[in-house]
Amino acid sequence: MPHQDQAGLANALDWLAAPTMFGRYTFRSDCVWTPWSLVRVTLLWAWGEESTLTDRYAAAGEITRRLPDGQRELVSYQAFLKLLARHSGALLFALLSMLQRRLQQDLAGCYRVSGMLAFGVDGTRVELPRTAANQQAFASPTCRTRKRGRRRRAAYKKAANPQAWLTTLWHVGSGLPWMWRHGPSGSSEREHLLEMLASLPEPALLTADAGFVGYDFWRRLQEAGHDFLIRVGANVTLIKQLGYFREQEGRVYLWPDKSARKRQPPIVLRLVIAQGGKRPVYLVTSVLTKSRLTDKQVIELYRARWGVEVFYRSFKQTFARRKLRSGSPVNAGVELDWSLAALTAACLYAKKLQVDHGESPQRTSVAGVLRVLRQAMRGVAIELPARLAHALIDAYQRQNKASRDYPKKKPKYSGATPPKILKATKLQVQTANQLRGLTA
Repeated sequence: MPHQDQAGLANALDWLAAPTMFGRYTFRSDCVWTPWSLVRVTLLWAWGEESTLTDRYAAAGEITRRLPDGQRELVSYQAFLKLLARHSGALLFALLSMLQRRLQQDLAGCYRVSGMLAFGVDGTRVELPRTAANQQAFASPTCRTRKRGRRRRAAYKKAANPQAWLTTLWHVGSGLPWMWRHGPSGSSEREHLLEMLASLPEPALLTADAGFVGYDFWRRLQEAGHDFLIRVGANVTLIKQLGYFREQEGRVYLWPDKSARKRQPPIVLRLVIAQGGKRPVYLVTSVLTKSRLTDKQVIELYRARWGVEVFYRSFKQTFARRKLRSGSPVNAGVELDWSLAALTAACLYAKKLQVDHGESPQRTSVAGVLRVLRQAMRGVAIELPARLAHALIDAYQRQNKASRDYPKKKPKYSGATPPKILKATKLQVQTANQLRGLTA
């Protein structure tokens, strides 16, 4: 590896994982690792392109030996993974805290969108090797009871492929993950989101699709001090003309009968209908005034939420994490966590360099970043910062391909069904007035 490339890669690692970020956190005195050296090797391990995890670790070890202040004495892969699994929670927290501070400082221009600290939320499944341990740990509760009812062993094997459920809190302005949670395939993405609220530095706007609905869920978001912007469909019943709050265009309420009987107040919402596509999209937000967020900004923010889907595609396809390689549930969690952290770190460093060169952080090419980074890891003579600064997607506006107009056999998707919007009954109005008097 040329000296210039060593310095470029070492500078990138130092910017992402400074030795001081671990505070007083240390390992045993007889351990050959330090938290700093372990995180550096782990990032190189996760960035590797080798087909097996052991080969990635071997390649990461060769690279770190040649880096200035790199780890000279390495242990076996099993010992490395055991140490990483034992300290993964603390090290990951320190790294993500550093990345979040870097994002706020070095990408300050895109930290807020339309004056809001906006986050998109969505979940996806990540495939795992079909080992007995993974099947037991990651299968949803319903799948664990179906074996007896299956008549064909092949059908059972196909259905028993374990998957981890991943929920990501995605920063809209930078296009990077802020925090994530994972669990069995039947995990609740709403519960995952509630767990991640503590990572938010200030009140934020959370945008999500129709899976993140519910009276109790929305109340907990508001009680935590956050606003939300959610797409709603036929699974949500809204009330209009309730008179609980100042009535104006778009004013609706979520107030299930169960909540009304408990004398719980209605949730006041603003309905925004996005036109322009094949079907209208119905959005509700807890941001009630247009002075804080106009209808146009509401629609733009929800459209920007689609970026979390693009990130998942980059993570699974470009970064080749559609299926993990760890056969142990504990190791699978470690592999998933550090794969996400490594991809986030690489893209954040590239975005910082691109912003310094006057480019938009929205144009970052994940494939380009990984290509340049892996070239430096292989020892190719390149200017790492300059190449990362130009790892951008082109600005060409592509048109629909002609083949897409070919008649399709499947029926066209008719679009989302609108929510039920009912006029408040006299009893509901009376109860709302009583509650308003109690809370006034």
